[in-house]
Amino acid sequence: MANDREILREIWEGKIPVHFQLSSDETDVEPEDFFLLIPRLSYFPLVTEKVRRHFLRVVSNELQDGEMWMDSNGTPLKWHYPIGVLFDLLVGSDACLPWRITVHFSKFPEEVLFRCPNKDIVEAHFMSSLKEADVLKHRGQVVSAMQKKDHNQLWLGLVNDKFDQFWAVNRRLMEPIPDQDGFKHIPVRCYAEDGTYQQKLVAPGTESGQKRTLQDLLEDFSTPVRKAVSARSHGICVPESTPLQWLSEHLSYPDNFLHLCLVYA
Repeated sequence: MANDREILREIWEGKIPVHFQLSSDETDVEPEDFFLLIPRLSYFPLVTEKVRRHFLRVVSNELQDGEMWMDSNGTPLKWHYPIGVLFDLLVGSDACLPWRITVHFSKFPEEVLFRCPNKDIVEAHFMSSLKEADVLKHRGQVVSAMQKKDHNQLWLGLVNDKFDQFWAVNRRLMEPIPDQDGFKHIPVRCYAEDGTYQQKLVAPGTESGQKRTLQDLLEDFSTPVRKAVSARSHGICVPESTPLQWLSEHLSYPDNFLHLCLVYA
């Protein structure tokens, strides 16, 4: 378990250096760019308040109340995707660091992005995903048995980037079903190159008791015309022989989903 905890902490401490620049459409004054080291496991609205304040100093008065949104090389960034997932989808390689992101306060792309006026929206999205994951893993029994203070501790652990605070509660969600070696199903979202994702019911084992691996999952998400050949998560190309139960316990994001960016051949 000591080694397991080290893996969990290393995943938790994953950070991405980001170079924020204001869109040239937003101001006649060229402001200084802003650099920030942000957690892979978080969401952009939770970590970009400093970015917003920095650029609002030079944005015109009519844009002061505009909702901030961002793009990476022209692709709007979906705030409800974890930051690490967006990086793996849109950049993928540490050779491209720091990640260059353009900040906007106008022309919000409503056909692509959901609005996010405050952090309460992020919390509602996070808790909804967490409950969905627990339904897949434990038929919802773990989250429903928690008290409001437990939900708050999970949320505040994520917001404040506190590993021990978060995992003191989250460890309950990582316990297997009683009398079984794993979860009922593995909460997983598999992303294609265009940023869309699929979900399927994925069991951690076969009816004969064998552990299913990433290779089995890749076959599940392959089609006659497109074969899934590998998966990336947390900047890692995941070995195909890794058991799905182990992946779910160690590489899940705080919402308890495995977020896998698939490569197709």
